[in-house]
Amino acid sequence: MAARLAGDCADFGIFLVIGIQDNGAIPGKLGTSSSFTMNPPWQGVFPAVTTQFHSDQSLDLEGTARHFEALIHSGVSGLIVCGSLGENQAMEPDEKRQVVRLAVETSRGRVPVLSGVAETSTAAACRYVRECADLGAAGFMVMPAMVYKADTREAVQFFRTVAAASPVPWMLYNNPVAYPVDITPEIFAEMADIANLVAIKESSANTRRITELRNAVGNRYQLFTGVDDLLLECAILGIDGWVAGSGIAFPVENQRLWNLTREGRWDEARALYRWAQPLMKLDTHTHFVQYIKLLCQETGLGTEWVREPRLPLAGTERESVLRIIREALARRPAY
Repeated sequence: MAARLAGDCADFGIFLVIGIQDNGAIPGKLGTSSSFTMNPPWQGVFPAVTTQFHSDQSLDLEGTARHFEALIHSGVSGLIVCGSLGENQAMEPDEKRQVVRLAVETSRGRVPVLSGVAETSTAAACRYVRECADLGAAGFMVMPAMVYKADTREAVQFFRTVAAASPVPWMLYNNPVAYPVDITPEIFAEMADIANLVAIKESSANTRRITELRNAVGNRYQLFTGVDDLLLECAILGIDGWVAGSGIAFPVENQRLWNLTREGRWDEARALYRWAQPLMKLDTHTHFVQYIKLLCQETGLGTEWVREPRLPLAGTERESVLRIIREALARRPAY
């Protein structure tokens, strides 16, 4: 097993550091030798994009590309494909690579393309990052290994090994609510020596974590929130970016909300946030993929088709979600 794993994962010492800089470590906690990041830093809105399917569950690459284009046109700073919202685990390995290639080709260098990494083994994750890097992916959003619930020691070893498989920068997706592995601020401090670990998607739904992370690691990592209906709270506490979910269905308003937070226009941001909140809440349900795909269908940016074992919404649940969507869209701001 060790020999096979070694064949799939590069030696830990092999890193191509594109740019090294002191990035605001707190004295006494992280030395400047550990305070570096890949260049350029990621910041802004990096939406997690759905993978579009036809009604027969086959890939709809044309529809997916149209959505990429609409998001780029809205002003996003990056694209994240094949994440949880992108139904990564329901896709065949070759299909994931098709979507990554499509995103890279559609972007044409205008924004970086990141791919989610959601594999069941360390070796598979290493293969995936190397192959997608060859396709032109600018980075990765890495989730813990799927299915098996790793302890802290195992989770850290997984992330370190995947990091060593490619010099491409990556974001660690911390979501202990959905994936029962919690990477705490203290563990992030211990992992600060991983050169290409440049960002954190913090989705614990605990806004205390934003300040705890800043206190533990300073500005060592670019800090993204991954919970839509905590965006404003997290923005006030100090974040660098937002992995948006529901906002892929209303990207103009979504981008405006982010811009308002950057400009400190809090009254306007609060008003727009209140409008969007019922739609953002759709991102926090077990059926968030179906909810957001239905929302995209209602705004003309996709279809509701999902891949089994997921099924499209039906009955009273579908009616209830449609009511939330349509009531919000009836009050949609004019921009």
